Amino acid sequence: MVKKFLDKVYETGGAAETRKLYDAWSDSYNDEVSENGYQTPTRVARAMARVSRDQSLPLLDYGCGTGLSGGELRAAGFTTIDGADPSTGMLSQARETGHFRELIELDLSAPLPFQAGQYHAITAIGVISTGAGPASLMDTLMDLLPTGGLLGFSLNDHALEDADYLAGVARLQDAGHLARVKEYGEHLPKMGLKSMIYVFEKK
Repeated sequence: MVKKFLDKVYETGGAAETRKLYDAWSDSYNDEVSENGYQTPTRVARAMARVSRDQSLPLLDYGCGTGLSGGELRAAGFTTIDGADPSTGMLSQARETGHFRELIELDLSAPLPFQAGQYHAITAIGVISTGAGPASLMDTLMDLLPTGGLLGFSLNDHALEDADYLAGVARLQDAGHLARVKEYGEHLPKMGLKSMIYVFEKK
């Protein structure tokens, strides 16, 4: 019997514990999320494509996991995609997809290894959530973008019930960044979970 992880992921705490969970999950991740009808990668990728001015410019898929989101971004028309993730197991799966120009293994105890302006678009799909990326990641990723750059991310129902994550969205709005997309819809429908997807343009 294949071990299931979706019931654990939202309760995981700490970078080391999270990385360990995703390493263990890497071989069965695609099957488990597909069984539950995972919709958020498709929704974010299509939203990004709707508002992107140039899909050939470099895009960073932060928290790329097994490459599912990279595949959706490529299907939506993005051609220059780098992926980054702290899980060695997940990156091993992503490497097999061929969706990425480059894959970067993240050390979450160190500053991010990217230069400001290096990417014209960044996605964090299914990443910013309880048990995964903190709300402050919205600010960190926005800081990496040039003026006019796009940040696309999702907040699932668990995150939408947490004041820290709602405050993170409010900070982006208060800083003057333009909300180009805000749409609530299916996330993991077989589990009864939905998500809000956002695309912000940096002022």
